[in-house]
Amino acid sequence: MDARNPGEIMETVAQDAQRSRQEPLYGGYTRFELEVEFVQCLLVPRLQRNSVGLENTTDLRDRGNPWYLNHLATQKLLDNPAFLAYLSYLQYFSQPEYTKYLLYPGPTLKALQLLQQEKFRQDILSPETVARMVEANLKAVTGSSVAAEANASIHT
Repeated sequence: MDARNPGEIMETVAQDAQRSRQEPLYGGYTRFELEVEFVQCLLVPRLQRNSVGLENTTDLRDRGNPWYLNHLATQKLLDNPAFLAYLSYLQYFSQPEYTKYLLYPGPTLKALQLLQQEKFRQDILSPETVARMVEANLKAVTGSSVAAEANASIHT
């Protein structure tokens, strides 16, 4: 599936939100707009090698955003039953009528699925798990030598 234009996606979200303005606003945004923003924060851009070096882009092989997922865990949100219920509720984004609002639905939904698993919620607390996820992202794009250098810098 090709990446979608972020501007078009956000314009569609804004238009749909305008149609439902009877809904209460939170900081000027509808609940749905905030939910789209939150689930997309679960995804991290991957570094891609180009002719000049490395640049931030996102591709469809991305896994979750390990730093943000770790942050959620260290703040004890992943132990909070109400937050876990919220993550479960957000699974509605896997339905086609909502998936269309996600820039990269595959990896975003995968991150949501991982957060449903108790073992993953425990594992993401570990700096080693975060480092392995970061390394896997780097390795997939840059090769093992750059990934090893990045991993070494994480541990120093």
